[in-house]
Amino acid sequence: MSQPLHFVPVNEFRARARTVVANPDLQKSLRGAMDFLQAKRLAQFPDDQALQRLRTLGEQIRQYSLARLPDLLVQLEAKLQANGIRVHWAATPEEANRIFIGIAQQHGARSVIKGKSMVSEEVELNHALQEVGIDALESDMGEYIVQLADEKPSHIIMPAIHKTKVEIAELFAECIPGVDYTDSVDALIQIGRKVLREKFACADIGVSGVNVMVAETGTLCLVENEGNGRMSTTVPRVHVAITGIEKVVEKLEHLPPLLSLLTRSATGQAITTYVNMISSPRQPDELDGPEEVHLILLDNGRTQAYADDQLRSTLQCIRCGACMNHCPVYTRVGGHAYGTTYPGPIGKIISPHLLGLDATYGLATASTLCGACAEVCPVKIPIPDLLIRLRTEAYTNPATASEAVRGAGSAYSSVAMALWHAWSATYRYPKLYRLFTWCATRFRFLTPRKQGGWTMNHMTMQPAARRFRDQFKKQG
Repeated sequence: MSQPLHFVPVNEFRARARTVVANPDLQKSLRGAMDFLQAKRLAQFPDDQALQRLRTLGEQIRQYSLARLPDLLVQLEAKLQANGIRVHWAATPEEANRIFIGIAQQHGARSVIKGKSMVSEEVELNHALQEVGIDALESDMGEYIVQLADEKPSHIIMPAIHKTKVEIAELFAECIPGVDYTDSVDALIQIGRKVLREKFACADIGVSGVNVMVAETGTLCLVENEGNGRMSTTVPRVHVAITGIEKVVEKLEHLPPLLSLLTRSATGQAITTYVNMISSPRQPDELDGPEEVHLILLDNGRTQAYADDQLRSTLQCIRCGACMNHCPVYTRVGGHAYGTTYPGPIGKIISPHLLGLDATYGLATASTLCGACAEVCPVKIPIPDLLIRLRTEAYTNPATASEAVRGAGSAYSSVAMALWHAWSATYRYPKLYRLFTWCATRFRFLTPRKQGGWTMNHMTMQPAARRFRDQFKKQG
């Protein structure tokens, strides 16, 4: 595998976005997939009043959980340990990978089978394991496809949404020994299943993410459709779950509303095919399950978001992907243009905490602020407000920037600030405004023909030959 993509530098985001927009096949795939997902979600919420009540409940559960996060994490750890699950804390991706590699080496592991886990993508676990000679295979079909293609997932729910069946058929024929080309979707699924099933039995360690952790019972909840998550967490002798510290709720009764919102918002299903509840390793009277269960709890900038009252709402996210499916920007440029683990609207507000605002401030400006993401977010994250806050943090003078976000002030420009102050003064003082408009009409011939992105699809903006106030005065 090649070096990890990690993230796209700010000055490359626009170039990647243009490449995607210029690709008609990819545009067709993205538009078709987004329309399909929007329609499925809409069908699951026919009663808007009921939906809004459920969203309010989901928001309250997440806010309540975050308000008590430190205490809930202590309670969760104690309960998990009492249940026989070993808990590890990681402040950074490097530390999380060291912990995982230590567990693997302790058991002499040479192969790892993975269920879907966005946090393992966040820490780039596969690359860390490869460096120490441990094979890691993705068992989620979409993740398996992008792993074969040596790519990053382009969507947090459907990683290979950017791939056509022809591209997948060519990939399988090229990368899987003994497989002939076929563009039959059913045949491709069966090919993938056959390869993966052989790996479950011989893998030394199974890896999974976690959708929700329940503090009062010490339960790890995973939802999935393919069954690979259940296979990864039961067949290998050791199960290692890795997740962010924010995924905890206090009580088991808090789980059903969140699952109802998650599955309907993500894939348009009333409930996923499998809901896995893991509370301990295999017990003496049980026939299956792992002998050991480990949980790695990752910070990686989450405490930075948690420390700020406004930015804390970023951590309410339940990773459904609905904001991506309804975002006009993501729908056009897809996930790879962002280059971050979490693309789309949620990626724009969480990536600055994971990677620093200096590396990601360009993503915060890649938004129309139309509010579609906030309208469909099942837990009511005010994404447009957070984007405005991050933009403000990025363009603030470094000398006066707050410490709320690492890299604040990194986009500051004294020239740009001078222009904005001049613009503000022009509209604040009537005499200055009248002078400006008088000059604009008399020197309109100096208007530049190219005006950034505007003139790519619109006519050049040019002041009128005469001001309205002059015309009005002439008419008496």
